[in-house]
Amino acid sequence: MSFCCGASMIGTNGTLKHFRTHIHNVPILFCPVCHRVEIHYLIENEYEILAEYAHGDGASEVDFIEYVEQEDNVLFENCVNNENEDPMDVVSSQIDMALDLLCFAKQISDESWQGELKKRLGVLNQRRNKLRQRKTSEGYC
Repeated sequence: MSFCCGASMIGTNGTLKHFRTHIHNVPILFCPVCHRVEIHYLIENEYEILAEYAHGDGASEVDFIEYVEQEDNVLFENCVNNENEDPMDVVSSQIDMALDLLCFAKQISDESWQGELKKRLGVLNQRRNKLRQRKTSEGYC
């Protein structure tokens, strides 16, 4: 499980740019708070090799899946959330974890961590409100 700014990162596949080459379906970890992206640590070496070869060949686009065998269920089994989940469920679980951490930060009297967690909770709350608005405007309740 990877964490960023204290939030657990979401496992997904994405497109990354290496110089002029776009590499699709790369297993990545995505932070729902600050939007930082990391290449999944289990495939970093394979990604680097493929990216260098693709760039050296002058390829504009490459599909990671075509060149590297992987099992998504193994790569993302330790992620708290993944992209296939309902966005409201993802935000709710992130809020729950942040609240748990905030309780712990209060217990150990770590005021700077409490401040960071409160900022994260503010961002997550805004995202949850936008998702609620979207559901309401689409006619779902």
